[in-house]
Amino acid sequence: MAKARARAAARKVKDKWKAKNWYQIQAPPLFDNIPVAETLAEKPSMLKGRVTGVSLQDLTGDFRKSHIKLFFRIHNVEESTAHTQLAGSTLTSDYIRRMIRRRRSRIDGIYDVNTRDGAQIRVKPFATTERRIQSSQKKVIREVMKKTITDTGKALTLNEFFRDALDGKLGSDVYKNCKNLYPVKRVEIYKIEVNRQPTIEIEDTPKKKPKAEEPSAEQETPEKEPKEKAEKQKKEEPEKQEEEKTEKPAEEPKEKPVEKPETKDEEPKKPAEEKKPAKKTPAKKPATKKTTKKASTKTKAKKTTTKKKATKTTTKKKKTEKKEK
Repeated sequence: MAKARARAAARKVKDKWKAKNWYQIQAPPLFDNIPVAETLAEKPSMLKGRVTGVSLQDLTGDFRKSHIKLFFRIHNVEESTAHTQLAGSTLTSDYIRRMIRRRRSRIDGIYDVNTRDGAQIRVKPFATTERRIQSSQKKVIREVMKKTITDTGKALTLNEFFRDALDGKLGSDVYKNCKNLYPVKRVEIYKIEVNRQPTIEIEDTPKKKPKAEEPSAEQETPEKEPKEKAEKQKKEEPEKQEEEKTEKPAEEPKEKPVEKPETKDEEPKKPAEEKKPAKKTPAKKPATKKTTKKASTKTKAKKTTTKKKATKTTTKKKKTEKKEK
């Protein structure tokens, strides 16, 4: 009996993985509903509240944004797709370590911001300096950071605020305002947490693209004319050419112009081809004369010196001969 019960219990055990289904997770409309990941669940209701993390490089394809990580929370499931909302963003730890060094100050801040569409966000920025600064200077920088972030949050929706923070525009605005008080090296939004989702539906204003200048009526090219006119012109051109051939009579031979006698005042112009040959400049002779003169003077001096030596030797010989006598 015991063995039969054990066999019956083993048959009743089901494989839980076979009961689960795959669901595709999509990014929010801010990122054009791009598929982000896939997950398993037995029921769609079990997916609500799950959070997935994705780097911004995977969404946009820009490798320069690989240090930013985004978090999406599932709030609705339709068939096999799970729709998400923005839950927050952070910077990777290795990116932060690169900016913070010894003998430098780091100014952190934590501020709660309410956006224009009723969402509540907790923003955590930080700034770095090239040298160590006093606590009073840090306090002034924190106040400036708080003012700029809260003012921009009130004027923008949640999606617009995230767009400015990820593009670096928010950090550059804080940097400009802090620069008047103390030269800050860099400002980054370290972390954003969404505590409350937006309560009011407001359409996001798309980024304005520069309008292409419309060409004026004078600058319009013939390519913009309708096709019908171009076709008519092509048909009319061969007809006009035939009419012109028939209308034109044979051309009469042109009479030669009578040559006018030349007057005394008017001198005949010389042809341009007959130009006087350019005077040949005598080639400069190499400066050899000077060297020859110098060489001749040197030889003369040597001859005189030899003659003097010969006379001296002859006089010495004569003197010695007289003494001997």
